[in-house]
Amino acid sequence: MTDLSNPRLPGALPDKRQVAASFSRAAGSYDSVAQLQRDVGNQLLSRLPEDFSPQRWLDLGCGTGYFSRALAQRFAAAHGVALDIAEGMLEHARPLGGATHFIAGDAERLPLQDSTCDLIFSSLAVQWCADFASVLSEANRALKPGGIFAFASLCVGTLYELRDSWRQVDGLVHVNRFREFATYQQLCAASGLRVVSLQNTAHVLHYLDVRSLTHELKALGAHNLNPGRPGGLTGRARILGLIEAYEPFRQAQGLPATYQVVYAVLEKPL
Repeated sequence: MTDLSNPRLPGALPDKRQVAASFSRAAGSYDSVAQLQRDVGNQLLSRLPEDFSPQRWLDLGCGTGYFSRALAQRFAAAHGVALDIAEGMLEHARPLGGATHFIAGDAERLPLQDSTCDLIFSSLAVQWCADFASVLSEANRALKPGGIFAFASLCVGTLYELRDSWRQVDGLVHVNRFREFATYQQLCAASGLRVVSLQNTAHVLHYLDVRSLTHELKALGAHNLNPGRPGGLTGRARILGLIEAYEPFRQAQGLPATYQVVYAVLEKPL
């Protein structure tokens, strides 16, 4: 199995500085094309215990602050902190409110004191963290006993249609790599947090054509950020080859794009 904590390996995750820059550039366009992100985040919210009432929550990887505002609405009496590694996202989110504080920070090194949060909520952010064991360790440290770390992430199998189509065209890496679900299971089990639930669910979106999909990925800031990705512009012949290779995947609703989403609710023991 590839060691995703080592950024020098060919299977490594993207450099977090590139991730931050890419999502900062996408801040203005993100919400207009973020249907999957909203669906996943709402699903994650629904998995929180019904009687759970945190006094302090952290929106980890808050992006545009959409779910900071949702958390503020659900937990109106709580103190909220929104954190993101992308300064551009924070600049977009801050005027829209929701959290009490908006801070720049890294999920692998949280700028928080020990035992200060009742809830850490993170929707579609931690897949960009190369050292997920550190993310879990930091969540454990920052949570109060009885606190909850709820996250949604992506795993292997995400955008496999796009990956396989590109493979037919040039064999190069064009689709972001993600961890295996089994790796999430292993790391969560070893984290010291109690696994309340941990599931892998496929979400399938459909597009009129390939350009609609690739345009959306770029608008989200989630286009290809892999080490070893091809440089320069993608030529017309390769684009036509991609369109031809993707077409056999077409369904009645359009061209499918599958996202393998990991949903987890973890609790810090009392």
